[in-house]
Amino acid sequence: MKQWQTKDELIALLAELVEIGSITGSPEEIRFPEHIYALLEQKSYFQRCPDHLKLHPLKDGRQLLTAFVKKTDKKDTIILLSHFDVVGTEDFGTFQHLATKVHDLTAAYQNGGVELPAQIKSEIQQGEWLFGRGTMDMKAGLAVHLSMLERAMDDAFDGNILLLTVPDEEVNSAGMLRALEVLQQLQANEDLVYKLCLNGEPVFSKYPGDTGNYLYSGSIGKVLPGFFCYGKETHVGEPFGGLNANLMISYLSQELELQESFIEEVDGEVTPPPVSLMLRDLKETYSVQTPVSAVTMYNVLFLEQSIQEINLKLKQAMERAARNIESHYQHKASLSAAKTNYFHPTSFKIKTMSYEELYAYAVKRFGKSEVERRQNRLVTTRKEGDRDFSTKLVKELVSMCHDLAPIIVLFYSPPFYPAVSSKKNPYVRRLIADIQSEAKNSFAEELTEVQFFPGLSDSSFIGKPTSQTAIQDLIQNMPLQQKGFTLPADLMEGLQTPVLHLGPYGKDAHQWTERLEVTYSFGKLPDLMEKAIQFAFRT
Repeated sequence: MKQWQTKDELIALLAELVEIGSITGSPEEIRFPEHIYALLEQKSYFQRCPDHLKLHPLKDGRQLLTAFVKKTDKKDTIILLSHFDVVGTEDFGTFQHLATKVHDLTAAYQNGGVELPAQIKSEIQQGEWLFGRGTMDMKAGLAVHLSMLERAMDDAFDGNILLLTVPDEEVNSAGMLRALEVLQQLQANEDLVYKLCLNGEPVFSKYPGDTGNYLYSGSIGKVLPGFFCYGKETHVGEPFGGLNANLMISYLSQELELQESFIEEVDGEVTPPPVSLMLRDLKETYSVQTPVSAVTMYNVLFLEQSIQEINLKLKQAMERAARNIESHYQHKASLSAAKTNYFHPTSFKIKTMSYEELYAYAVKRFGKSEVERRQNRLVTTRKEGDRDFSTKLVKELVSMCHDLAPIIVLFYSPPFYPAVSSKKNPYVRRLIADIQSEAKNSFAEELTEVQFFPGLSDSSFIGKPTSQTAIQDLIQNMPLQQKGFTLPADLMEGLQTPVLHLGPYGKDAHQWTERLEVTYSFGKLPDLMEKAIQFAFRT
């Protein structure tokens, strides 16, 4: 019996899914796939084929879910990809208690419980919208995928359907990285051909007020470079007796924050410039000793650049910052010296190194076994998250090699998202043309193709990369690799599959006004997605 086909049925399903507030890292994130499993195991198909419905554990106790509907004697398989974790709800303020209660929150907003921006007021007066955390990003997409799964059980498609929904997309994509192993195993066990990965991420507006509806033939890439600064401590009464790490990090900020040289344009699509996601010194308590170490990390988005090209730009920025710090220090020291007879400024040169170079230096001085012993000790007593622990591993090496000070070290921290694109794939070109034609002729919808999904997605780990990036260059400068985090380059390369994003329409993901437009998302999209899947098997 089908349960998730009409608009009202999908609204009810969405409300049920949203009410499980599966914030990344929360107990509800663990419970969510178990709930989906409980819903699906009632279906007669999975009662006949229980081994086609599975929960797969991650090392930290979270789980991903696969639901496989097999068409007899068919190898071609379409993956329906989604994530079920959501970001936090603190931004809802006094309405936080309603953030996962779709109907109550929507009613509160519609009835004037909060002053909404004029644009949103106009939208909810003219259309049908549902508010709540995860309505847009991305439980509506999962709801439509569950609807497709029911249709697959009813023999709607000439091939196999594999629903894959994962945790942790909003932080490190640990769920998708684990899913690569699952996909490889399932492919081997069932002799499958992965024809397409259809991601149900929502449509993202390009600018405020944008009413365009899009489908995406790829996904933007991201790296998270970090810079560890190690200066020389001194008393605040003798500021020129050392080098303040906060001064060092401020010059890195000038070289990197909103730096236009990192902006990339491909066929009219443009990346935002880098922004800092972390910038702080590492003093744990207050004192009149200047900070000796500091760290900053930057969000760097890319489309077709290779890791090598990005790495070169980062090294050049680091080198410029180092020289500017030296100039600043010498200039200020000279001005101070002119006012006293007993002060004589010293000169120094700031070293710049990559993590790979620092590691090699430490191994040469102390031996590989000693370096690994120290790092393993940190791993076994680890309490920090990935970003902070990456910093701690770098700090340990610099502390061992403090003769290198002052120094700036470039390293990378998770997450890493390769930029992927299927735009030039002839199969995807034909498929997009068919979908656009169907959308226009049957649903009066203009679907515009965008090459790169701008919101970051798990498609990055299964699609074809836009550049021949040697991921090994990144891994060698990632302190956390094989120390609590593993980027499976071999699996990513082996599972490269055409990707396409076709999802619901909403606005304001990750904001207190996150909302889903219902008429298209649950009124038109399910039938359009069914046609898209049929086209995908036939093309």
